[in-house]
Amino acid sequence: MAADKAKLLQSLRIARTDAVQTPARRRRAPLLVAVAVALVAAVSLLGLFAAPFAVDRHDGGVGATKPPPALVPTAAPEPQRSHGLVASGYVVARRKATVAAEITGKVVEVLIDEGMVVKEGDVVARLDSVLAERDLALARSRADAAEAAIGAIAADLRDAERIWSRNQHLSQHNFASEADLTKAEARVGVLRAQLKQSEAQFETAGLDAKRAAEVLEKHQIRAPFAGVVVERSAQPGEMISPLSVGGYTRTGICTVVDMESIEVEVDVNEAFIGRVKPGMAVSAVLDAYPDWTIPASVIAIVPTANREKATVKVRIKFEKKDPRILPDMAVKVTFEDSGTPTEKSAAAN
Repeated sequence: MAADKAKLLQSLRIARTDAVQTPARRRRAPLLVAVAVALVAAVSLLGLFAAPFAVDRHDGGVGATKPPPALVPTAAPEPQRSHGLVASGYVVARRKATVAAEITGKVVEVLIDEGMVVKEGDVVARLDSVLAERDLALARSRADAAEAAIGAIAADLRDAERIWSRNQHLSQHNFASEADLTKAEARVGVLRAQLKQSEAQFETAGLDAKRAAEVLEKHQIRAPFAGVVVERSAQPGEMISPLSVGGYTRTGICTVVDMESIEVEVDVNEAFIGRVKPGMAVSAVLDAYPDWTIPASVIAIVPTANREKATVKVRIKFEKKDPRILPDMAVKVTFEDSGTPTEKSAAAN
């Protein structure tokens, strides 16, 4: 009995070594948890890498793997289209004129401005025409005087011819002397000569009047063809002359461009000019509108080369005119080659 109680008391005693080791176990607990988490992650990664080598149960055989999926046949890629020969140039107008006067005079009125559309024969400016109007009036007056002289001489000639005819009749019957007959005949000759002279003077006066009228007309400066005014040079009050005489004398009133004659001129490297043919299709892109492709075609190849730039000029026409296309705009063109792929050529600017 006493021995049993002693054992029971011995079992209830707390060992000193357990009390000392418990804090150490508590400190090792988080480390064990971290190791366990790392092991689980490693097992998961091994499972992912081992998935492609999984055993195919349906095929039997240890280590057999699934065959790779069959490749779906795809269409062969289309060959890339050739870009063709590329060149750069500018928009030009085949009909462009600086409108000027044929005479020297002072500008009194300018009837146009930049951007205006003019028709052929429209008056764009007027010069001072006071003296020209007086010259025309004087020439017409001379013509009228010559015409009146013709009438007077013609009347005298008719009277002289009647006297001569009467003297001839009287001379046959011996009622008129030979002297009277000769005098009448001479007067008729003189009047006929005067009439011819008067007619010549009248013709001359008519030519003078016509010339004065043409000079007066030249004081009105007209457009040579239909187009758009792109530049206005003169102002009212300035002197203008067909020849440059120095000082403040101008030689032009304005510049007119025929928009229907717009085309492109590009310089193509002479090494590639053999690939350009008249009538070849061309795609043009203006620097001002890079997203707008304009259909065009080759007009002609100018039969001359530039020695310094080693280029040949090519003329290109637009298939359709557009008001956005303006002279002197920069443009890049691509010659549409339909054969084998070609290289791009950087043509000289």
